[in-house]
Amino acid sequence: MTDDSRYTDDSGYEDDSRDDSRYEAVCSRDARFDGEFFFAVSTTGIYCRPSCPATTPKRQNVCFFPTAAAAQGSGFRACRRCRPDAVPGSAEWNVRADVVGRAMRLIGDGVVDREGVAGLAVRLGYSARQVQRQLNAEVGAGPIALARAQRAHTARILLQTTTMQAAEIAFAAGFASVRQFNDTIREIYAVTPSRLRAARPGRSSRFGSVGTVSAGAANVGTVSGAAGVPLRLACRGPYAVTEIMDYLAARAIAGIEEIIGERGARIYRRTLRLPNGTGIAEVSEALGAGGWLECHLHLSDLRDLTTATQRIRRLFDLDADPYAVAERLGADIALAPLVARRPGLRAPGAADAHEIAVRAVLGQQVTVAAGQRLGSALVAAYGQPLQAPNGALTHIFPCVDALAEAALGELGMPDSRRATLRTVAGALADGTVGLDVGTDRDEAEKALLGLRGIGPWTAGYIRMRALGDPDVLLTGDVAVQAGMRHAGAEAVDAEAWRPWRSYAMHHFWNAAADRRGDGAVMQDTYQDTYKESSS
Repeated sequence: MTDDSRYTDDSGYEDDSRDDSRYEAVCSRDARFDGEFFFAVSTTGIYCRPSCPATTPKRQNVCFFPTAAAAQGSGFRACRRCRPDAVPGSAEWNVRADVVGRAMRLIGDGVVDREGVAGLAVRLGYSARQVQRQLNAEVGAGPIALARAQRAHTARILLQTTTMQAAEIAFAAGFASVRQFNDTIREIYAVTPSRLRAARPGRSSRFGSVGTVSAGAANVGTVSGAAGVPLRLACRGPYAVTEIMDYLAARAIAGIEEIIGERGARIYRRTLRLPNGTGIAEVSEALGAGGWLECHLHLSDLRDLTTATQRIRRLFDLDADPYAVAERLGADIALAPLVARRPGLRAPGAADAHEIAVRAVLGQQVTVAAGQRLGSALVAAYGQPLQAPNGALTHIFPCVDALAEAALGELGMPDSRRATLRTVAGALADGTVGLDVGTDRDEAEKALLGLRGIGPWTAGYIRMRALGDPDVLLTGDVAVQAGMRHAGAEAVDAEAWRPWRSYAMHHFWNAAADRRGDGAVMQDTYQDTYKESSS
């Protein structure tokens, strides 16, 4: 049941043979499929993740759902033992470029809570009725039900990790009223909010302790866990956390990012621009035994908790399916040794899509280190200062509206590159180019390529990181070419790597770094010799 064809078909859940395979995964408590599907037991009224440690139910009492919201909509409540609402998201939504995949990414980012179903439909370019119909057909729940399930998960986190009053939690989680909050918690968890809080996992050594946060505070504490909202960000399968930390460390921009601690025990910290305020995220390099990264979010407005969580998940590529990636790439004779050497290698995404687009332009035709210095200079000159510095974090990355009209004289770049930066910022500011998580990737890349100064590498890099596309291969990249030569791979084989070519590219970047003796730091140094075709 590791065939990644599950990301390329649309046969739904009516196939009995597929359900039989899912039941086999339940019998073996296979954690590889946590988040890919859920199962519910008719005799108990409970739904679980596939790896639930409870006694395996009889096949005739089990039914399967593609989402937790679908199970909830059928009247099942969440298992208190396996916590099915805390699983990684399905990698399917990152792979799929259709309206359902785009809708799922937007709902995860909190668009329905902020803009309603009408706003979601506008972003997708469909009517609200069409969106509702397609989601119901594909995932068993409409946008309101999916958003409701997400709000309930956020509320549970706040109930069990903060000292906030229930009414404050209700509105912070996105509920329209306290009554709606109470009814939803009782329906999904079969307990009242107060009982759910009393059952917080901090009382069990299985889950560890929790921190506290004051309602409405601009929680900018340290990584001690004494402030902010503590989270355990679940991931699926092996996770090459050292490599992703190396990648982020090599590109960390002073003022908005910092890495503290020694390799193997580092903490990545960064500032966030969020819909209702700002925040600071702290993510530990230590990988939990249950397959999770420890994270603390310090938010000026707790209504941003869901959005901030999803953006950090995308940055660290936590919803990836390393089993499907390894199966496809490991079948290639050249890639197999690279996959075996770095199991669970991820393709980092973005905490801020506009930021990635600007940074991609800053990195044109220069080394990674030079791009890092330009980014730091840009933040110092145009970034939004924090109310108070927090460690080495002092700013929020500049907004594109400000950069569109900026002189950029503080940056040591050619005039043509400054013009490109202003052009890209202006296109993002006026909506000529859209980079939200629900954007059509092909349309976004086409729009980027239509901008003066943007060539295939920059457009592809933005598509991979800002839009989270797992199937990008930058064949014009010098380091990728070097890694392919080192591995004995041929570009003609790339079609066989779909839909995971972004991961193949990261393996080649690492292979090139190994060849140079740079250790595990992934170096996308195409800029040394490759020039943008439209520069």
